[in-house]
Amino acid sequence: MAIIITGIFEANEKGFGFVRPEDENEADIFIPPSDVKGAWDGDKVEVRVVSMGDEHRGPEGIITKILERNHKQIIGRFERSKNFAFVVPLDKKISQDIFISKNEFNGAKNNEVVTVEITKWPASRRSAEGKVVSRLGKIGAPGVDILAIMYSHDLTEDFPKEVLAQVKKIQEEIPAEEYKKRRDLRDVKMVTIDGEDAKDLDDAVSISKLENGNYRLGVHIADVSFYVKEGSALDKEAYERGTSVYLVDRVIPMLPRKLSNGVCSLNMGEDRLAFSVMMEIDEKGKILGSDIFKSVIHIDERMNYSDVTKILEGDKALRKRYQAFVDEFSMMAELSRILRARRVKRGSIDFDIPEAKVILDESGKPIEIKKYEITVSNNIIEDFMLAANETVAERFFWLEVPFMFRVHDLPDSEKLEEFSKFIFNYGYRVKGLSKLQPKAFQELLKEIKGKPEEKIISALMLRSMQQARYSAENTGHFGLAAKYYCHFTSPIRRYPDLFIHRVMSELIENGYQFKNEKRVKKLRKLAVEGAKHSSEKEREAQLAERDSVDLKKAEYMAQFVGEEFEGIISSVTSFGFFVELENTIEGLVRVESIEDDYYIYQEKLCAMIGERTNKIYRLGDVVKVRLMRADIETRKIDFEVVCE
Repeated sequence: MAIIITGIFEANEKGFGFVRPEDENEADIFIPPSDVKGAWDGDKVEVRVVSMGDEHRGPEGIITKILERNHKQIIGRFERSKNFAFVVPLDKKISQDIFISKNEFNGAKNNEVVTVEITKWPASRRSAEGKVVSRLGKIGAPGVDILAIMYSHDLTEDFPKEVLAQVKKIQEEIPAEEYKKRRDLRDVKMVTIDGEDAKDLDDAVSISKLENGNYRLGVHIADVSFYVKEGSALDKEAYERGTSVYLVDRVIPMLPRKLSNGVCSLNMGEDRLAFSVMMEIDEKGKILGSDIFKSVIHIDERMNYSDVTKILEGDKALRKRYQAFVDEFSMMAELSRILRARRVKRGSIDFDIPEAKVILDESGKPIEIKKYEITVSNNIIEDFMLAANETVAERFFWLEVPFMFRVHDLPDSEKLEEFSKFIFNYGYRVKGLSKLQPKAFQELLKEIKGKPEEKIISALMLRSMQQARYSAENTGHFGLAAKYYCHFTSPIRRYPDLFIHRVMSELIENGYQFKNEKRVKKLRKLAVEGAKHSSEKEREAQLAERDSVDLKKAEYMAQFVGEEFEGIISSVTSFGFFVELENTIEGLVRVESIEDDYYIYQEKLCAMIGERTNKIYRLGDVVKVRLMRADIETRKIDFEVVCE
């Protein structure tokens, strides 16, 4: 009897692909190029399994039916002939060009980037057909590259008319009656600490010392739920977007800017509605008690990471300018260190893998790419937000109410086994594999700290782990070694936080009880569906953000073709190895470009070994490379080894 499985098709540029089954417990199914049957990347398909595979290879199948198309529109380069044209998709996972008849050009010109609506899907001997619906501009024109990424990920800065109409009615002044319903914290000294360019400020902090010597930490989060009512047009649009998307040159907000940068943003000198979490924390970082309530707050200062760090490092001018807050900043740094030490003690894993910071000029051209610097002030906000998120998650877990947790499952067993075999070659091992605890990973990271292999082992460790996700069930967070965790602190830019605020608000207003069981059932359903949807939208946003960074990295490197660099081998594959430079830029050395020998891929060793010379290119090795090409359109960088 034939095995039929439904799943999502994930295409490869070379024509083959994999179907990721709906049942997460089932293995991905390999689809050869001849059996793709017109499916495109992201399509929901039905596949007939023709081989279950063995220990060396996974199951293989044939796509028998396309159930749901993923792409409403395609972004591509317009290539015109006299009476017809083709659009070449910018997404190289879509290997087929789209035929455009002359009457569907819509004024498009040669080498323009256009969006195409598919009118006929491809058949066995026929290309897909479409019509041009919008023209983004010439290839290489300023801003067109990022617009193309936005369109390819179905992102837009524009909001529907009904949403804008609703937003227009929102009053900027807080209603007088709302002050009476909330705890007034406007006399509590508090600040926001964010990046210098941030405009959507959804968290503020306050700190003081109690008479018993303990810390009183306040985390105050914008109450977006007051303005975004459940089931409204604004709410539906926020749910659909799921998250704000931070591209390299702009933010695609989850909420219209009147809310995200205005009435919801905790702007200095303005009264704002908030949810406050006040925590009493002892000198060892233990949270002894907490109070969670709705509040009215007033921000005294809008600080940035750079200035707070300089103040803590002794900058005289800044300490004088912000003298009213110097003691509080010192206290924050002190408590941050205590909280971090406690988290480390319980086993929380800190990978310390650098992110890229792309500096653009006014026209959007990259002029510098460097590692994003994490400072003491970044740590302050991270540690305080983690404390608030854990406090809220634990409180509402024990209330047994519908909720949306942030969970992180145990590492994949197969990937973990591969990781263990690899680090064994370096003389390391993961302790307690049969009953893995996050502390084992943390101890390994300590052991490799400062060693040449640190970067590679920590990167491989990260790859062996599962991706964090949202869930209506609390299963804990492995990476943080936390029993209870949620996202509560960013409701302006994340929908799960907004959902949690709604649950909290309803409970607080009704004496911590829901009105009826029907309401509980509805919220549980919303939590389950919302967690799945938000996890998917988060992954899509991450892909778009990565594409925008990769694009600017390729554009930046294009000026250095022919120049030599030193880097570290960051991954090894059957077709070559990737080399990462000090500034986080990564490029591929294709195996056929290494001319001094015939190199064989050794998967278990994560290495390429020369057949005649036994020369080894292994994960973690430092190599000298020459930049061969930086393709802006495909966002790919190619190196070749400099033989000495």
